[in-house]
Amino acid sequence: MFDHENRQEMLYWAAKMGIPVSAHGDGMNELQLNEVRIINLLPEMLVMVRSVTAGKTFSYSRKSIDIIRRGLLISFQNISGHSFNKSSRGTKLLQEQPHVRITPLHLKSEILFPKGITIRQITILIDLDYLKNFLGKSQHQFEYLFNDEKTLLIEEFMSPEMATVFSEVVNTSSATILPEAYYKLRALELLYFLFKNLLNRQEVSHQNLRNDEIEAVYRVRNKIASSLDKPFTQNELVKISGVNRLKLRKLFTQVFGKGIYEYHQFLRMQEAARLLKDEHLSVSETGYQLGFSNLSYFGRLFEKHFGAKPKKWSSNL
Repeated sequence: MFDHENRQEMLYWAAKMGIPVSAHGDGMNELQLNEVRIINLLPEMLVMVRSVTAGKTFSYSRKSIDIIRRGLLISFQNISGHSFNKSSRGTKLLQEQPHVRITPLHLKSEILFPKGITIRQITILIDLDYLKNFLGKSQHQFEYLFNDEKTLLIEEFMSPEMATVFSEVVNTSSATILPEAYYKLRALELLYFLFKNLLNRQEVSHQNLRNDEIEAVYRVRNKIASSLDKPFTQNELVKISGVNRLKLRKLFTQVFGKGIYEYHQFLRMQEAARLLKDEHLSVSETGYQLGFSNLSYFGRLFEKHFGAKPKKWSSNL
């Protein structure tokens, strides 16, 4: 049971993090706070571990954050369940892979809580100078993150290493000894694996992003995520985004670190692994459900992502 004292602490820090609860009273009453832990490591870091479930779908607008003068908000997120996306062809499941988002503290954003979905997050607010010192001589490889005159948004899939640390932290007892030392150590571990992943992103020149451009890219991402079983056309995605083809490719790669086609194939392979593992489908059933008419190609693509053919991979579970 989430007690009154912990709830008040959460509301206090929520306001500090650009979420004025008074403006969202009705929605917040529908938010079941399964667990919230705030670890105050300021002025270098603030770490929040939370698990929430919305009784109804609602959203709120996050304002700019000023408890750190120059910094980043890095949110590791895992979602249990499926969001539903309505389209002209009906209602479809919208898959959300465990992921990390990086934004500057000044970025205002709209946060959505879909009904019945449990969201587990580890959010790190970190001072830019402290982060640079952490990265040491490698910091020059991430200069695009340190220009606080630009508005950026980076989204990265969680690697298995990140997912392991994430799971250990969210499942740690709130009564752990030396809590500040523990959470600082694990937060830095997550950051290490994150920046290790960022080194593998496709190179692209990072430009300042407008809010409408961010919204356009996510409309395309949502279309891709809800269309794992059939191909899409470039013209269709350009129409959805409202920007020209070249700009869409650049913006998409800048945010997600992969081209549109590569991103789509990655999601298909993640869903293939889920169908094999959790739904216990056969290899052919999985391939056909994801729109592969050529099962040999499906097998080669799966092996490229997971290091083994789907039949062998599933037999080792």
